[in-house]
Amino acid sequence: MSVDQIPAVGDGEDEKATPGAVTTTAAARRSYPVAPGYRLNVRSGPGTGYAIVRVLPEGANVSISCQTPGTRVSGPYGTSNVWDCIGSGQYVSDAYVRTGSDGYVAPRC
Repeated sequence: MSVDQIPAVGDGEDEKATPGAVTTTAAARRSYPVAPGYRLNVRSGPGTGYAIVRVLPEGANVSISCQTPGTRVSGPYGTSNVWDCIGSGQYVSDAYVRTGSDGYVAPRC
């Protein structure tokens, strides 16, 4: 099967693939490093008042699916109220993620 025969990934409703195009959610996401030397709390919502669901180890990278405003946090990359969704019910403060931007780098949640 050649690449132009592979259908685009979508909701499955009457979609037609563009020849040579393959679309995946994973390809649209980019991985960003957590600040060096930090173990980062992953919370159930976009703020420090939400429960910690796990802790990322030092040297972790995260894929951001979307971003939303929440509690303002100061970290190694400045002060920000932007929270990064890295999975279903999993949020980290953008102040601890090196995105290369002070603003949004992914769609809003």
